[in-house]
Amino acid sequence: MGKGEAEHVPWRALLAPGYATSLALVCLGIWLHAADELIIATMMPAIVDEIGGAGLIAWAFTLYELGSVIAGAVSALLAIRYGVRLPMVVSAVTFALGCALAAIAPVMPVLLAGRLLQGLGGGGLVALAFIAVSIFFPLHLTARVMAAMSALWGASAFLGPLIGGGFVEIGWWRGGFWFFGAQAALLTVWIATRRGADRAGDLPEDTTGIPGLRLALLASGVILIAFAGTDLQAYQMVALVLAGLVCLAVFLQLDRRCGERRLLPRVPISLTDPVGAALLMVFAMSAASIPLTVYGPLLMTYLHGVSALTAGYVIACSSISWTVAAILVSGAPERRDGLFILIGMLMAAASVAGLIYAIPNGPVWLIAFCATMEGGGFGMAWTFALRRARRLAEHSDIERVSGAIPTVQRVGYAIGAALIGIIANAAGLAAQPGPETARAVGIWVFVACLPLAALALMAAARFVSARVEMAHAMRAAPPR
Repeated sequence: MGKGEAEHVPWRALLAPGYATSLALVCLGIWLHAADELIIATMMPAIVDEIGGAGLIAWAFTLYELGSVIAGAVSALLAIRYGVRLPMVVSAVTFALGCALAAIAPVMPVLLAGRLLQGLGGGGLVALAFIAVSIFFPLHLTARVMAAMSALWGASAFLGPLIGGGFVEIGWWRGGFWFFGAQAALLTVWIATRRGADRAGDLPEDTTGIPGLRLALLASGVILIAFAGTDLQAYQMVALVLAGLVCLAVFLQLDRRCGERRLLPRVPISLTDPVGAALLMVFAMSAASIPLTVYGPLLMTYLHGVSALTAGYVIACSSISWTVAAILVSGAPERRDGLFILIGMLMAAASVAGLIYAIPNGPVWLIAFCATMEGGGFGMAWTFALRRARRLAEHSDIERVSGAIPTVQRVGYAIGAALIGIIANAAGLAAQPGPETARAVGIWVFVACLPLAALALMAAARFVSARVEMAHAMRAAPPR
């Protein structure tokens, strides 16, 4: 089929026999991960009221994102070795067990263990869903399938906080976890009994191996930083943060030496290399924007007396605006990529600054406006950042860049949540959760993110100023 024909494949082609059930299968994995990722945001105030653990709130997000990164990194290799069915079954079972553990948690550490399992299972389901697209669908349907998955992702991220808020409103936050656990159990049965899900032959030959040491260093770095937010002396906090940063630096150095077995592009974090600047921009702005999701509902509940459902709507504003902005600007020509990236990053940075005032002082509509601006900024910049980064990357790194951007985003969320956990607990949230400390927390967690937002803007400026031809020429030039 020619290019022109592929662009005009009707949506009804996905409903043909054999395709409709495959589409439902991959979309259900997307739904579980995207919706469950944010469901806890609006349930957290009720969770803390019942089982305590205010000082560990950030861990619920850090561990989920960390689990997703690890699962995403190994899922392709497992699919190559064992086919798609077995890894998807394992991922769905892991997700269901994580939901059940969180649902019965008597204390926060047990809930956090459940969140880690949910992240591992959900991250695996998403990665395998994208792999399954290349197996279950012919090439001419791929664009339509990816569009359907993207739309569902936006809808899931929107519905997750609202579902969580709904369960809180009826006085049963644990039901939110049971709700997703039951769906994961049904998905497990469906995958296990479905024919045609074992075809590993359509995937490339396994030539890599699981990067266990590198993933262990990445996980150790994030967890050490998160531990620094617990009840420790100042020197212990500093030592843990430094140890975490060393682990992350060693991870980057080892990955760079792995040649074609790298997880990230040749220069993953840099203000001089354009691709490194793109990834630094994504990492820093993701880390700077996570406080609203982690602490927003709790702070709005303490400071403005909003219901869990209202807090869910506020958080959902970010997801809605991300999707709407991405759709509105998706047809822009490539020459406008730099402009939209800069505007988007400026919007996201402005939202961080705006929340310094909006969270402690209100009104709630202003918080919702800042959330809308944040999501709209990311939605405006995201597609163009990926397109431009692929253009700037050396040929051997093009596909690696495509996978690195969402991975670096999740690492940014995980590390950002860990860092602001330190700030929030230092401001008194762990010792005295309540309205008295909420105002200080609401100011300082966003103030602490301003340097990250500024770093992201610096990286964005470097990224968009790079010329494709010059970047390639500089890489091709022999070293002096």
